[in-house]
Amino acid sequence: MAPPSGSAAYKKKDGTLTMSSDRQSVSWIPAAGGASGTITISVTQISNLQQTPASSPKVMLKIFVLPPNDPSAAPEQYIFSFTAGATARAEADAIKDALSAAIQAAKSAQATPGPATANGEGGGMSAAMAMASAVSSAGAGKHWWDDDKRLRTDVELQQSLLKVDANLQKMFMESLHTKPDTLSAGQFMSQFWSTRLHLLRAHAIERSQTRGSYNVLSTMKPRTEDNVTKLNISKEQIQLIFAQHPLVKRVYDENVPKLSESQFWSRFFQSRLFKKLRGERISDADATDAILDKYLKADESGNLPREINVPHFLDLEGNEVNNSQRRGNRPDIDMRPSAVEKVPIIRTLNSLSEKIMANVAPADRVASAPVGKIDDGTYDELQLRDLRGEEAQNRIKLNIQDQSRFFSAAKFAEDERNRQLAQQDPEQILQDLRTSIARNFHGDGSAPLGKLVDPDDDDDDEDSKTSSRHHRHLASTQILDVIKDRRTQAQTASDADTFGLTSALYDRLTLTHATTTEFLHQFWQAFLSGNPDRASEVASLVESLNRAMERINAVATDAEAERQVEVNKVKQHAREVLQATGKRLRVNLDSIPGGEQAVKRLLGPTIRALDTALTRYKGALAEETKNIDPSNT
Repeated sequence: MAPPSGSAAYKKKDGTLTMSSDRQSVSWIPAAGGASGTITISVTQISNLQQTPASSPKVMLKIFVLPPNDPSAAPEQYIFSFTAGATARAEADAIKDALSAAIQAAKSAQATPGPATANGEGGGMSAAMAMASAVSSAGAGKHWWDDDKRLRTDVELQQSLLKVDANLQKMFMESLHTKPDTLSAGQFMSQFWSTRLHLLRAHAIERSQTRGSYNVLSTMKPRTEDNVTKLNISKEQIQLIFAQHPLVKRVYDENVPKLSESQFWSRFFQSRLFKKLRGERISDADATDAILDKYLKADESGNLPREINVPHFLDLEGNEVNNSQRRGNRPDIDMRPSAVEKVPIIRTLNSLSEKIMANVAPADRVASAPVGKIDDGTYDELQLRDLRGEEAQNRIKLNIQDQSRFFSAAKFAEDERNRQLAQQDPEQILQDLRTSIARNFHGDGSAPLGKLVDPDDDDDDEDSKTSSRHHRHLASTQILDVIKDRRTQAQTASDADTFGLTSALYDRLTLTHATTTEFLHQFWQAFLSGNPDRASEVASLVESLNRAMERINAVATDAEAERQVEVNKVKQHAREVLQATGKRLRVNLDSIPGGEQAVKRLLGPTIRALDTALTRYKGALAEETKNIDPSNT
């Protein structure tokens, strides 16, 4: 099949735009001038394609090309206008479809390189096979950071992440130093990064991002030193100024031969033209410039053609034509169009934002989609939902016969009490009631109030779980527990989030917790894998868990030693007060925070996790040992 081609003009020069036979490049050959003016664009350098919609009378194709030496720079634009008349649209569509397929094939080849052929006739897939593979996998568009295997083996990316995240680097080094000897460094790194692929992927995406265009004139702030205005400007900033303000480039081209480079920029940053391009108001007190003031009324776009594709849904000028408000009452003052000189900053920022966003490829549509066409998802987002009627609610009706079981948790205590009451003997209860009445009430019906209000302490019936004394004891216990919890919370909040431990010891505890959690992750991955080849690895990890428990106990011992120092200081102060004044201070040593108790409270879940892991391993080891035939040993 012959490569597609068509008659196209570039910069008002006629020529022919054609694809290469291997579909790896597209070339434009001028009709006059021979091969000297030929433009060849490699498919691997194309970043975006844009085509005019079918409703447009002009058939144009815009190709965004990344510079080969600096891929992070702004892409160059090549605009080709097809001039074949009736067949122009068909030629443009054929070239665009071929370029789209070639671009997808190149991306697929970079993401997943094909294996070499076994017969030795070629080192990879042919162009036709690559395009077929790209068409079959259209829409996938995977990046290299989506490959988990590549992230686990990218040492340079891992080192870069460790340099950025100091806490992760500290935990990595601590885990590396405390790993078992039977576990090699490669195995450790593979296990360590297998649980942190999300961190590697986020770091890779962050590194791939580059700084986009910005409002460069707003950052230019001349300074005055010794009555001399000075300003530092770089080559990149000059290029940005020319790209964002074509008028400045035009003024530069027309006047720099007459003025030197330094004179031009010195006069420009002090001129009224500079203030106008920044969106500031020009006053009579501003300095005048005979050369630059001539461009104050010039078009800010630099007389360059602008292609504006405004959807009809957002076209305010179209709304003015279809639904004019020229008759009747005038709109509110905020809704009336104002002159440029009235609020220049708004129009300047809008114009500059439009120029910046024009060079940004949208991420919510296909790169080769026609320009100006809105997809269904975007159109739904732009619809005015307030004008819609209320939609009928489509709910699923649930028929529940017994709703009490959904609230069983709240009635658990009441059900437990009812169960205890149901287990008692009614005859015994009546007999106890008759005995109590006969003992407390006299024959004439009188009774001592003291016995009715405060029963005897030696009454055995009051010891049951249904007695009033038992419920009073439960209520007082609950109140005291609440008071203790509030006191503990107040002490915890006042200990600067270190729970009474010193900063150095708290950092050591945090690092111990992180390394222990890492070894727990590795243990459960190996233990639950069911792979018998990893039995030795599980055994070495169990040794690491035992050493982790020893490190926790060492931290607890050091914390208790530090707390004992504080206890000795409090006791010494109490003795000094007793010797000086003769009064004995009531010292509450339990109120001193920190110590072994604080470490056990902070690392309690980790200690329980270690006990669970070791118990599961011992149980599995005993079961495996039991199943071994004694005759084989």
